[in-house]
Amino acid sequence: MANRVQDYGMDVVINRKLNAKYEPEAEREVIGWINALVPGANIQPGRENVYYSLRSGIVLIQLMESVLNQTPSLTPEAQRIRRPIVYSTMSAPFKQMENIEVFLNCAMAYGVPKASLFQTVDLYEGRNMAQVLNTLLQLGTECQRHGMRGPVCGPRPTYKNARQFTAEQLRSSEGIISLQAGTNKCASQKGMSMGGQRHIADIRCDEMTPEGNAVIGLQMGTNKCASQKGMSMGGQRHIADIRCDNMTPEGSAVIGLQMGTNKCASQAGMSIGGQRHIADIRCDQMTPEGSAVIGLQMGLGQKQGANQSGMSFGGIRHIADGRVSEGSKEGASVIGLQMGPGQGQVASQSGMTFGGQRHILDSH
Repeated sequence: MANRVQDYGMDVVINRKLNAKYEPEAEREVIGWINALVPGANIQPGRENVYYSLRSGIVLIQLMESVLNQTPSLTPEAQRIRRPIVYSTMSAPFKQMENIEVFLNCAMAYGVPKASLFQTVDLYEGRNMAQVLNTLLQLGTECQRHGMRGPVCGPRPTYKNARQFTAEQLRSSEGIISLQAGTNKCASQKGMSMGGQRHIADIRCDEMTPEGNAVIGLQMGTNKCASQKGMSMGGQRHIADIRCDNMTPEGSAVIGLQMGTNKCASQAGMSIGGQRHIADIRCDQMTPEGSAVIGLQMGLGQKQGANQSGMSFGGIRHIADGRVSEGSKEGASVIGLQMGPGQGQVASQSGMTFGGQRHILDSH
C-alpha cells in the first residue's frame, strides 16, 4: 500500500466499501490455516500485516505446494502442475506479481472456481483484501472436497444430490390442495366445493355463541352514532332509515339543522322533518301595530305615491286600477297628466265625463 499513488474521488469511496467487507473472523481462520501449513510464515493479525506477508506471493506458492502434497486424489488439471512449484525471490514488482499469477493458476487447476479468484492488483496493491481472504477460504473448501490430509479451513463443500422421481410419485401431488386454493385455518371450509374460491361474503361460519349474538361487527355498521334496534342482521344502515330512539321531552322542542332554522321564520305548525319553503311559511298573527304597515312585497308605493285604501290584504296594486280618494273641489277643475298632455291648453275637455279618454278626432 505504501507504493500506491494516493486515491482521489470515486476511488476513495470504492476502497472504503471494499475495506468495509474485510472480516476479522475470516482473517483469523485464514492466517491460522496458513501458519499451520507453511513453516516459518508467522502471519500476525491485522489487515496491514496480512497484506505485507502475502504481497510477494512466496507464502501463497508455499501454501499451494503443501496442499498438493497432502491431497491424495488430485484433479487431472492439478496433476499436470510441475512440482516443486518454481517461484522468484526477487523484490522487483513484476516478479512478485508473477508469483501471484502462478498461485492463481494453481488454485484454479486445483478446483477453485474462476469467479472466486481475486485479481493480482487486489493483493499487490491492497485494493481488495477481503476478496483475497475469500479466495483462500474457497481453496480450503476445495481441500475438504478432495479429502486433503491435514488442517483445513473455509465452509463445508456442497455436493450434487440429484433425485429421480417416478411417474406415480409425480402424480401423487395432484391430490394436495395448494395454498393458492385457500386456507382452512381462519374460517371453516365446510360445504364448499373443491378448489372453489373463498370470498369474504360467502364464508360459512359456525353457529354464533349466545355472547356473540349481541355483538355487531364492524361490517354491519356502528351502534355508537345511531341505534340499530329493529334492523335485520347484516342489513345496510342508511342515513334516511335509521331507527332512532324515542325523543326526550327536552329534545322534542329542538329543531335539528336538517329541518331548517327557526331564526329567520317561525316553524310553528310544520310537521317534523317537513321541508320549509318560502311560499308556505306559517307566520304568526300580526300585531295591531303591524296591521297598519304595508310591506315592500305589496308594491313599490309604500302608501307614499297612491292610497291603498279599499284594497284586499296582499293584493297586487296595478297602475290602472288603483283606488283613489274622492277629489276635492279645487282638484275637480284640474286635469292630470294621465288624461292627456293637453291639460286644457290644446283642446277643451268641456262636456267630457270624468276619466274618459280624449281622442284627437272627437275633441270639442
